[in-house]
Amino acid sequence: MDPMSLLLIVAAGAAFYFLIIRPGKQRQKQQQEMQRSLRPGAEVMTTAGIFGTIAVVTDEELSLEVSPGVFMRVIPAAVARVVQPSPESEVDEAAADEA
Repeated sequence: MDPMSLLLIVAAGAAFYFLIIRPGKQRQKQQQEMQRSLRPGAEVMTTAGIFGTIAVVTDEELSLEVSPGVFMRVIPAAVARVVQPSPESEVDEAAADEA
């Protein structure tokens, strides 16, 4: 086997690692950190696209309030992301409170 072929195989392996494996591990680590940081009061979106506010957090499940008085139990892995309320929704909520 000539050195050029060996170099090409090593380069392909390094490219595979840096383009596929490493970013996947970083995403997994970020997801785990986000799940550990979930606290009551945070607005989240589940992997199914359901929005809700966390009411109760335990090690094995979360209780999401999806509508006033309506709660859902989900596992922490079902949370896709924490949603930051937009300034427009805060204005709408303030107007609704005044009315």
